[in-house]
Order: sequence, then structure tokens, then C-alpha cells
Amino acid sequence: MSQLNDVMFPVIEIPANFTLNKETTASQVLGYLPENTGHKFIVREDNGKVLSCMTNDYKLVTNETVLKYASPIIEKSGGKVKEVKSLNNGAKSIMTWNFPKEKVNIGKNDDLTPEIIIKNSYDGTVGLNILAGAFRLICSNGLVIGIIAENYKNKHSVYNVALDDIESVIKRTVDKTKLIFKDEFPILKDNKISEKNIINFIKMFPLQANQIITQRLIADRPKTFWDLFNVGTNVLTHNMNRNAESTHNIESRLYNTIKKWAKQSQAARA
Repeated sequence: MSQLNDVMFPVIEIPANFTLNKETTASQVLGYLPENTGHKFIVREDNGKVLSCMTNDYKLVTNETVLKYASPIIEKSGGKVKEVKSLNNGAKSIMTWNFPKEKVNIGKNDDLTPEIIIKNSYDGTVGLNILAGAFRLICSNGLVIGIIAENYKNKHSVYNVALDDIESVIKRTVDKTKLIFKDEFPILKDNKISEKNIINFIKMFPLQANQIITQRLIADRPKTFWDLFNVGTNVLTHNMNRNAESTHNIESRLYNTIKKWAKQSQAARA
């Protein structure tokens, strides 16, 4: 809990009122109401630092409010705080939990645990984002690949009623994240691929990547759908243009597509 305390500082809203003084000219106030500019300051109450200036449509959702709902549910489900980051003097926070008791071994020295990442900001850079799934470091440059179970994004807006339902979102996210570990990963790990699966896998990638994919398939000799998924993540992270939209489109479809093939294969053998 001590890590979470770093992002639970009090935050207040202060109206950004426009005041007149003897140096102010008429042209400077044209179009403004002296009592209201339509904006407000988001301020850290503990140190007086201004975190942002937002419009009055911005809805303040504090880290304290988010954690009030998130922490009890996550902890009750076995979640442990993994990392807490506070950026730009607290204007943006990133909180990560994992579930060590839900660990799944999907290969030699290859264990995964469910993770939940909650991002919240006071400067509009992100809304309330809750990302859940399985994530792991792919290479030494810090690149992380993930299997996303749930991705909740909501803007901080007074018109956004979804922000009033944080508790049920957290619970649904935890349940869905644990579900993929219990029901989905074993299907990928325990079912063998066919030649048809390999052909369809190659077709997912652009023609110019065929040689690279073929070399990777020969080198890794995938036998299961999980092996095939690892081939795909390796090619995407090491050999594809990370700035290309097509790379991220394939990356977003890869897990669900291979999971679909694995389920079809399992059903055919049943």
C-alpha cells in the first residue's frame, strides 16, 4: 500500500476566473465573462502545484477515488502491487498489479501471470484507462508484448456517465483476466498446429515479410498454437516496422486469431 500512497495526494479544482485591473484594456476582455473563463485549474492540495488548466467540461476523477474501488477488489482476488509510477509531478499515474498465484507455465522458463494496469491523469493526456492481460518483456530495449483481456478507456468528461461505474468495471476486468489464464492459455499450449494453420499464419503478414517468417518458422519449429503465437510476436517485435500501422494491426489481431484456430482444432479432435 505504501507505493500507492505516492499517487493518493489530495487534488482540488480552482476556477480560472478572469479579474480586471487598472492595466486591463477593453479589447483584452472582449468575449470573456469577468467571473468565468470556462476553465479551471487542477491543483495538488498538498504542495500547491498546478497540474493542469482544463475546461469546465473536464470531470476530475482522483486516484484516491479509483483506488477506493480498485484496491479492495484486486487484493481480494489475489492481486499484489507490482509497480507505481507518478509522472510530471503527479499529473499522470500508472499503477500495476499482478496475480502471482495465477501463474501459468507455457514453456521452458516462460511463465506468465495476469496483470492489471490502471492509468489516470489530471492533465488530459489520458482518461481513466484500465488495461488487463498478460505482458512480458520481449527484448533488452524494453519492448513489451501483451495478450490483452480487457481495455477500458474513458475520457474525463462531465457528460461521461461511465465514469460513475468504476467498481463494476474493475470487477469485470479482474474476472475476464483470470478467465483467459484458466480457459484460453491451456488450449493454445496443449493443441498441435497443422500445415493449414501455418499457411494461414503466413498469410496474416505482408508479402515482403514472407522470407523472415519462413526463416523464423524453420528456426523455431513451432508445434503448438502457443509456439506459433511466439513466432508471430518475435517477428512483429524484431523484424517489422514498429512505426507502421499495419504492424500494430497484425499485433492486435494475432492472439485472437490464433486462439480461434486452437479452439477449432480442439473441437475437430473432440
